[in-house]
Amino acid sequence: MTVGNYAKVDTSREARTGFPEVVYGENKTPAQVAAIMKAMLNEGKDNVMASRVTSQAAEAICTLISGPELTYYEVPRILASKALQKRNKNGDNEKVKTACVLCAGTSDLPVAEEAAITLELADYHVSRLYDVGVAGIHRLLSNQHILRAADVAICVAGMDGALPGIVGGLTSSPVIAVPTSVGYGAAFGGLAPLLTMLNACSPGVGVVNIDNGFGAAVLAARILQRFKN
Repeated sequence: MTVGNYAKVDTSREARTGFPEVVYGENKTPAQVAAIMKAMLNEGKDNVMASRVTSQAAEAICTLISGPELTYYEVPRILASKALQKRNKNGDNEKVKTACVLCAGTSDLPVAEEAAITLELADYHVSRLYDVGVAGIHRLLSNQHILRAADVAICVAGMDGALPGIVGGLTSSPVIAVPTSVGYGAAFGGLAPLLTMLNACSPGVGVVNIDNGFGAAVLAARILQRFKN
């Protein structure tokens, strides 16, 4: 589906890959993002998302799109046609397949929440363990039961990037490590934690690109889809 002279929307991506196309908002104008999202909504898509959208751009996009109300998630900078609903904890006894999103420090929250909200908007259950970095490892160890109950873990860390290696030694589930650009000096904008994670001693730790919470969420979704099937 062509939008203007600047976009070709992949309307069959979810059928092929299990996850719909998401509009990457960075470096697009509000008018371009609005037009693409509107075209997807007109196609009957019920989960239309744009990532990396500033609050100012989100306000402009919402003004340009009439009809369905859009929800802006400020921390992860996600604009979506879908509002998150509170889950009913009194459902059946079947275990819900869960992703646990961890982050080392509060400064990593934007990337961690990008992963968590992306998964929740796709109807996956997410548990969160935030600010559990290695400088106070007792914070993680006292919450091991939450980590071990999850079917996949997304571990977000900047600075030295040591947390995913520890998480990989505490759970039998796959661990997706996400380095962030949080840090200074020799952190080299996330390169230092990226290299730490790639060299993790714990087996079973995979690594995505720097600040790529969205990519980690899609990978986690594919793992969880296999459980569902």
